[in-house]
Amino acid sequence: MPIDDQLAILGRLAFAVVLGGLIGLERELRGYPAGIRTMALITMGAMLFTDVSQILGGDDRVAAGIVTGIGFLGAGVIFREGYTVRGITTAATIWASAAIGMAIGRELYLVAGLGTLLVFVVLEARPFTRRVDEAIRRRAIVDSDLDDRDRGEDQDD
Repeated sequence: MPIDDQLAILGRLAFAVVLGGLIGLERELRGYPAGIRTMALITMGAMLFTDVSQILGGDDRVAAGIVTGIGFLGAGVIFREGYTVRGITTAATIWASAAIGMAIGRELYLVAGLGTLLVFVVLEARPFTRRVDEAIRRRAIVDSDLDDRDRGEDQDD
């Protein structure tokens, strides 16, 4: 393989590390597992597998293998604690990071960059989604109280 092609692959590797590292930085600053190094390695690995598979001519099988393998990796960060499940967002972030790496491997740089930005937007939406969840819960409690009153359950006999 010509040196120019190898340098292009190295450039894509560096871009994958940067984008994955940025996603990991958000996770690390929030105190979640799978920080900078993990996300950078996932993005870089997915990029490299995608790039090499193009060179070898096995695009579809390798892409499917990446998705499956990352699914197993993501499953390792999901834990059940009583009635709650933790780690789903981290698992989804791992999956999205791999997809960004695959986009870089296919030379879809704009898609990878905007995909990274969207991952940030979604991850940073937590305060907003918490407020929405609290409003929904409050509304459900109010509706439940109104239903109880309509059935006469709050009245003394």
